[in-house]
Amino acid sequence: MNSFMPTPRTLMGPGPSDVNPRILTAMARPTVGHLDPEFIRLMDEIKGLLQQVFQTQNPLTLPLSAPGSAGMEASFVNLIEPGDKVIVLKNGVFGGRMAENVERLGGVLVLEETDWGRAIDPMQLESALAAHPDTKVVAFVHAETSTGVKSDAQALCAIAKAAGCLTIVDCVTSLVGCEVDVDGWGADAVYSGTQKCLSCAPGLSPFTLSDRAAEVVQTRKTPVQSWFLDMNLVMGYWGQGQTRAYHHTAPVNALYGLHEALLIAVEEGLAPAWARHERNHEALKAGLEAMGLSFFVPESERLPQLNLVTIPEGVDEGSIRRQLLADYNLEIGAGLGSLAGKVWRIGLMGYASRPENVLLCLSALEAVLSNCQAPIERGVAIEAMQSVYGA
Repeated sequence: MNSFMPTPRTLMGPGPSDVNPRILTAMARPTVGHLDPEFIRLMDEIKGLLQQVFQTQNPLTLPLSAPGSAGMEASFVNLIEPGDKVIVLKNGVFGGRMAENVERLGGVLVLEETDWGRAIDPMQLESALAAHPDTKVVAFVHAETSTGVKSDAQALCAIAKAAGCLTIVDCVTSLVGCEVDVDGWGADAVYSGTQKCLSCAPGLSPFTLSDRAAEVVQTRKTPVQSWFLDMNLVMGYWGQGQTRAYHHTAPVNALYGLHEALLIAVEEGLAPAWARHERNHEALKAGLEAMGLSFFVPESERLPQLNLVTIPEGVDEGSIRRQLLADYNLEIGAGLGSLAGKVWRIGLMGYASRPENVLLCLSALEAVLSNCQAPIERGVAIEAMQSVYGA
């Protein structure tokens, strides 16, 4: 056996995304102890940087030492007690996972479903709250990774707050790729992942709780069912000052990487980052549509960083993805759930959201589709792409 040396890929699927070389370099720095004074200083810097990218003043803002799924579970396990009523607004795979969390915790689930590929209708939430005025929490996915749909988090949080409910918001795919404004929305529990638009290695979950939510955690009647994700315990380690209570051995080098990723995000600026993702999406869209391909999600509801493209009739989508990987070292994603076999998921997230990646994707996709005699227009995609970039 030899050292593992992976083939370099261009990652343009639903995640992980390409990791910025600056971040890889940061992760190779010398490991220090997880209670080392220098590392505690780094922890405080990470918290401050996370507050900037989440656009929040919440003191309880930190990265959980586990992927985004743990951020989801931490939100539910800390806020929900047996018998609590929770409205889950589901428009894809990850809304379904939210619903499963409620049931596992002994909560009373009210499931409001929306067609896959469509944003959640705020009026649907108003109707659900009118029918269930005793609801404690409203949960939804801001950027549904399975469908490439963005819902109106500001409107949904405002409706929930007016009804006296807490909100849990999944921002795994949206953070840094499009606007996330925790305080502006009035959201209570928000979580993300490092492997999407932060372009960091997978394995950490940026997480924030409002003061209102933190008070619910501190005053709950029953113990948090997860010891590892109990925020009452975690904050003993991630609190303020030099004295920290040991909770777990933090993934030190992974946190070096997150610190660097957050520095990169702040250096670029949030609004410029959102504009970059939007511009590269428009260039990809122009090329794909010139080729004759179509998008699954209505334009006003699309995520610029995750594009769902309808597969042409008669095309074996799996063989196309395999050929892209084998011939071009390019990864795009398959559809999930009810969209399996119907769409490709093409990511333009973080460091991967660059004109050269758009060019590679359009060129490679045209080549492999041409090889299988797919019904596409040839030789027009790149010119359409360049028209967006002004070339």
